[in-house]
Amino acid sequence: MRAPDPPGTSPKTPLARIIAYALPAIPLAALTLPLYILLPAFYSEAVGLSLAATGAALVAVRIFDAVNDPLIGVVADKWRTPFGRRRRLFALSLPVCGLAALMLFWPPVNAGPLYLAGWGMALSLGYTAAVIPFFAWGAEMAGDYRGRSTITGWREGFTLTGTLIAIALPFTLGFDDASGFHGLALLGVAIAIALPALGAITVLVVPEPREHTHASVDWRAGLGHLRGNAPFVRLIAAFFVNGMANGIPATLFLFFVGDYLGAEAMQGPLLFLYFACGVAGVPLATWTSRRVGKHRAWALGMIAACLVFATVPLLSEGDIAAFAIICAATGLLVGFDLAIPPAIQADVIDVDTAASGEQRSGIYFAAWSLATKLSLALAVGIAFPLLDLFDFQAGAGPAQDPSALIALAVTYALVPVTLKLGAIALMWNFPLDETRQSALRASIEQK
Repeated sequence: MRAPDPPGTSPKTPLARIIAYALPAIPLAALTLPLYILLPAFYSEAVGLSLAATGAALVAVRIFDAVNDPLIGVVADKWRTPFGRRRRLFALSLPVCGLAALMLFWPPVNAGPLYLAGWGMALSLGYTAAVIPFFAWGAEMAGDYRGRSTITGWREGFTLTGTLIAIALPFTLGFDDASGFHGLALLGVAIAIALPALGAITVLVVPEPREHTHASVDWRAGLGHLRGNAPFVRLIAAFFVNGMANGIPATLFLFFVGDYLGAEAMQGPLLFLYFACGVAGVPLATWTSRRVGKHRAWALGMIAACLVFATVPLLSEGDIAAFAIICAATGLLVGFDLAIPPAIQADVIDVDTAASGEQRSGIYFAAWSLATKLSLALAVGIAFPLLDLFDFQAGAGPAQDPSALIALAVTYALVPVTLKLGAIALMWNFPLDETRQSALRASIEQK
């Protein structure tokens, strides 16, 4: 007869169930890269909107997006139905998300800024309503410290797979002509089919986690518990700072490869190499976290990334092979940034559940989502003004001021290193380890 699980642990989640849960991460991830990188150029160049109109529409979408997160987080926690707390909202979001992606990625030739803003907001609503319960669901599938690392590892591995698809599909047909069936339309059709199909597998196969709520907390008291959750505040601060550190090179990647290295034709292959190595980095991150603890593994991953990034300013024009090695190494290490923080986030929610008596994963992942978006926005707000200060001109070629290229290399690599050092300091002696988390789970299970 099987011995009972010790206090603070939970039965091991079957691998088939973990995979069934993680599958929708592929189409959900395939949405994000086009939204931030491809759509602005597509609507301004292929569809024919002015830069001002495209920018205004996307700003409206971003504002709407920021308001969505806390509202959806509250709904995800408070809306209880016989079908479940996470499954109902997740299932309802999928057709909205799929349709909006299809309409946004395959617009009519006469689409205007209102079309872009309207379908962009619809996609924002559907995407947020899918991602927040999806992440909360994953956090609640396992109660033990190591089991959560396995679940987030599989999900983020599929996330990187979806990112690779989002890089590859649009370029198979190209997307410089909006009048026919182009590469972004192909991606939109693929998402519209795959998201409901894979989401249905998740909804039908993965059971709703048992809720550990024994009290109801109003929003004022809940906000107080969130602010008073010291491990959460420390974690989200580190996540936000590291998000800016990762956002700056992501924002400047095309400029660095095209203008600094003089290898515009290698932008796509190097970007693909980076994310492909990220897929391999996820199991490495999970393996490391099992041996040294999640917070220490993440800190070690950031330290290694700093050492690699510090070599970037030593490169010169044409050093493609050396930069490919840097892309492979930093891609491998981005697996640590993707797989480990959400697993720690699931642990810090236990602090709130034990203190408040209500399991509120939704509002925590809403705050997580908002921090992600703000860190990316601030990365742009840091990078572009710094380059403008040194009169950097994209595509200037030989006319580029050498000091502007130095500023590009420093902003691309050394500013992120400085930011990562702050995140490392926050996480190195993080107070919530496996022993304390097990004690928290035992307390929660006994109530």
